[in-house]
Amino acid sequence: MCRFVVYKGTSPVELSHLLTRPCHSIINQAFDSRLRLDRRRPMNGDGFGVGWYDSVYDEESYQPCIFTSITPAWNNVNLVRLAEKIKSPLVFGHVRATTAGSLSLDNCHPFVHGRLMFMHNGGIADFPLVKRKLQADLPDVAFNKVQGNTDSEWAFALYLSKLPDPNAKSFTTAMLRDAMFKTIASLNQYAEEADITEPSLMNFCVTDGETVIATRYISSKTDEAASLWFSSGTTFSEFGGGGHYKMSKADKRENIIMVASEPLTFERADWMEIKTNNMVVVTPKMNLLQIPIVDKFYVPPSDPASLTRTTEFAREKGLLVPRGMESMEGEELQ
Repeated sequence: MCRFVVYKGTSPVELSHLLTRPCHSIINQAFDSRLRLDRRRPMNGDGFGVGWYDSVYDEESYQPCIFTSITPAWNNVNLVRLAEKIKSPLVFGHVRATTAGSLSLDNCHPFVHGRLMFMHNGGIADFPLVKRKLQADLPDVAFNKVQGNTDSEWAFALYLSKLPDPNAKSFTTAMLRDAMFKTIASLNQYAEEADITEPSLMNFCVTDGETVIATRYISSKTDEAASLWFSSGTTFSEFGGGGHYKMSKADKRENIIMVASEPLTFERADWMEIKTNNMVVVTPKMNLLQIPIVDKFYVPPSDPASLTRTTEFAREKGLLVPRGMESMEGEELQ
């Protein structure tokens, strides 16, 4: 199962501070994964990918930059060289462990369409049984985008089909969020029609360079979802040497928000676990909200007050609470 990390900040970060320097960086997670569901801690050595946006916005080059390789992430000197020179305010990093699809550059995440980047940790259960139906439902713009043969890239194509215009040069947060809800709902519908009982793991992440949408999801009420954590603060820096990093919070502002399959630091207070079958939305203004994905697999929290707190936070930040939650009134996400 793959591992990924997302960085969104008000200022650019040198990629090495995410990918190579921390003692539990995404590269180290490639060979020392500690929170994988299979518990065997196998290697994530089937290639890697890094995607980032230019620090200076340019309408003529709004697409993200991508560097991928089929070599293990810990054994790629070019990744180390690039990470020490490139800075970006929004970064995707992904190390791959093959569950579907061959070992090839076309199958390395993140996948890109226009200004959108997408990556996945998990697997669509019995994907061959739903692949033809999924493909038949896609418009040409989404179907023709797929270059590889992974369930993840076909999930991205399905996501593109749920957007009003996947070729648009700008998207609202609501568009990106709603497309993710619809993607998960469609994949569940395909599985139900094919009588698939094995659960799918759908830790998806997408961005347009402004908004980030991430999900921790499993199509089951009883099984454990793949791990996903977030951290936020004002600075993320090394202390004491040896690759030990910490997230500092000088005030109430969120200058940095990170989402990762596993924490990049060993500071307990730095990270919070994202709840199972929840979506994380990071808005262009650096607001962060966990939104329940309310469907037949959703298990309400044992603490009812937590749902109320989520609703109150959404109202305070001007965020729309999704259908299925109580007290739905709120403004549309921009």
